[in-house]
Amino acid sequence: MSDHISGPRALANPIADITDVYAFPSPDRAGHLVLVMNTLPFAKVSNAFSDGLLYRFRLRPLAANAAGDAVPFAAGAEEFVFDCVFAAPISPDGQPFEQEGTCTTPSGETVSFRVNDDGGGSGHGVRVFAGARWDPFILDAPAALKTVATGQLAFMDPGAIYLDGKNVLGLVVEIDCSLFEGATLVGVVAETLTRGTFNVRIERVGRPEVKNLMLGPKQFDPVNQDLEIRDLYNMEDAFHLAHGYEGAYRARLDANLAFWDGLDGKTDWPANGNGHPLTGLVLADFLIVDVTKPYQEQGSFLEIELSARQGRSHESCGGRTLNDDVMDKFFTTLINAGNGPIIRDGVDGSSRPASRSFPYLSPPNPNPPEPPEHH
Repeated sequence: MSDHISGPRALANPIADITDVYAFPSPDRAGHLVLVMNTLPFAKVSNAFSDGLLYRFRLRPLAANAAGDAVPFAAGAEEFVFDCVFAAPISPDGQPFEQEGTCTTPSGETVSFRVNDDGGGSGHGVRVFAGARWDPFILDAPAALKTVATGQLAFMDPGAIYLDGKNVLGLVVEIDCSLFEGATLVGVVAETLTRGTFNVRIERVGRPEVKNLMLGPKQFDPVNQDLEIRDLYNMEDAFHLAHGYEGAYRARLDANLAFWDGLDGKTDWPANGNGHPLTGLVLADFLIVDVTKPYQEQGSFLEIELSARQGRSHESCGGRTLNDDVMDKFFTTLINAGNGPIIRDGVDGSSRPASRSFPYLSPPNPNPPEPPEHH
């Protein structure tokens, strides 16, 4: 779910569908930042990356806003871009396909790598891996959808990962932090775009579940109840939201965040004159990582943002690590603002956890479950 099938275009073009994005200091190599973009829900080991797509990571240094600002951090104008593209796959007679990839660094230097080579390719301060991998996302997705449909928390203990054992196409870029020219706090977003002289953004992802659980449900929105808003949102620049549809995004988020807040029968996020107090933070939709802090397996997700909201210094690297049970943090923050018990979805870890060494993502399932039928 996280960002799997996050709108009509993603459903129509699953090869460009970003399922998840992660950003964390390397547990294996001090002074390096790991970026992960997973695409193609329900990938098979035989699937190649698209030679018609540009797979892009964008990073911007962040500066603190004034205390009490709805959005704790502002992105600067400077940007570090890492672009990955792929050649058309070659299929020798009776052999698995071969595919070459190229990653371009912010300075314009390139690193070549071969798809499904666990060693990846390295040079110019980056190391890159691409290939089919076990999907690391953990959530009882049917229970989350039932919660939205019924207005009652539907999580069971234990829960179950939806179609556990499914694969994704994983892209991992490990970066020497010296390439960030002294920036310590960075915002991270991943995108897929059309490749060529004219690049059209198809998908962009910062934090998990912004689209599917916060923008997707229509029934609570009094302003745009019939509007499928996620494709519009996907086309936006995460660091510079255009004003054209901002009112629609805010109306949808104000309504849906209020729905989540009310599931425990009390209001932990009272609306202010500008709508729900978390709407501005959600719309600043990028992962925030402190590259000077050490890797932390659990509990770093949203820690920087929530610490800033509470007027205290953050203690963790922030971002999102592969094994972190971020959905419990997501539900707890939305439903009781951390003022009550942890809201668990009944799933605490992957059945095949990620490792602490490159390329981090676990090897793929050779016989993944079949994807569901869409009607």
